[in-house]
Amino acid sequence: MLLAVQLVSLARPAYACGCGAMVHDPKTIMAVHRETSVVRWDGKTEQIVMSLTVDGTAPDAAWIMPVPHRATVKLGDPELFDRLTSLTAPAVEQRHYFWPRSGDWPFKHTSDGAAAPPPAAERPGVGVVGRERLGPFDVARLTATDPAALRNWLKANGFQLPASLAAELRPYVAQRWEYVAIRLAPAGADHRLTGTLDPLRLSFASDRLVYPMRLSRLAKTPQSLGLYVLAAHRMEPRGAIGGARPEVFFAGRIHPEGALRDLDDTNGGKGTGSTFLTAIDQSFPQPQHITGDHELLRAPEDTPFRRVTYTYSLLVVGGVPVWVLTVGGTLLLLAVAAALVIGLHRRRPVTPPAAVRVPPPLT
Repeated sequence: MLLAVQLVSLARPAYACGCGAMVHDPKTIMAVHRETSVVRWDGKTEQIVMSLTVDGTAPDAAWIMPVPHRATVKLGDPELFDRLTSLTAPAVEQRHYFWPRSGDWPFKHTSDGAAAPPPAAERPGVGVVGRERLGPFDVARLTATDPAALRNWLKANGFQLPASLAAELRPYVAQRWEYVAIRLAPAGADHRLTGTLDPLRLSFASDRLVYPMRLSRLAKTPQSLGLYVLAAHRMEPRGAIGGARPEVFFAGRIHPEGALRDLDDTNGGKGTGSTFLTAIDQSFPQPQHITGDHELLRAPEDTPFRRVTYTYSLLVVGGVPVWVLTVGGTLLLLAVAAALVIGLHRRRPVTPPAAVRVPPPLT
């Protein structure tokens, strides 16, 4: 969702992914370590909640997101992401193995360390339709009939919009989309943007579920997209839009509670009904091949899906490894059989050899 543009005085590879673009002072650095988005759509209204984890030297930045209709902006609830992570966690199933492995008796651990741990002044062509302060964010909702005018507005407010980004905004201008421009300011005493920012929640009218991705074409490094989609049915992207095949890692009907209930629009916003949650991952190895925005459609069937993680342990009975019982039992049986054979051999009577009759000598 984000774009880090021009470090120092040189044009460096931009960082972007998801549904927006980040613009900051070209003399500073900003990195986005993780981006998580939740999309809620009821057929008429779309909501997008975003949580960004950033680091760098920038004292502030501007974040721009195109939206198809007039948007309202609120602070989101951080609990929302914790709840979704819990709901979509893989199911755990245990499997056993017979023969001992490293770490099982009589073998020892061979690993030396822990295992590696398994995203102002206004100018002509721009209209400010709303401006408000939300926590650390200065939010401006804009209309723009010309990308250059949007660039000029940002410049008047202390930010530079690269010409390449202005060019990528032209299709949105042609479709008469609007923009949410957010000035991000650090809350810490070190006067730089770092850590996980407060989530933002955008709502706008939409008769189709669309997730803006076009700005990610500017990225020069591989990108990834992670979406939690809440709707009446299972949803799937219309196409890959230039990336790898989208992968669903969770699909199932849930009953919204807590922060999810606040996001749910069923029963007048009380969220007492059920909704279908689809969680999607997608990678973009070559972002320049992105062809447009994601549109998500209802899947043919509301087929549930959940990842499964297997844990493996040595098969034991009564605390004793089964392989020990099996091998020990086999050896015991062999020993008993050998003893029986030896015992039978010792008890068998010995028949004396027959006398040899020597013929008398010839006379």
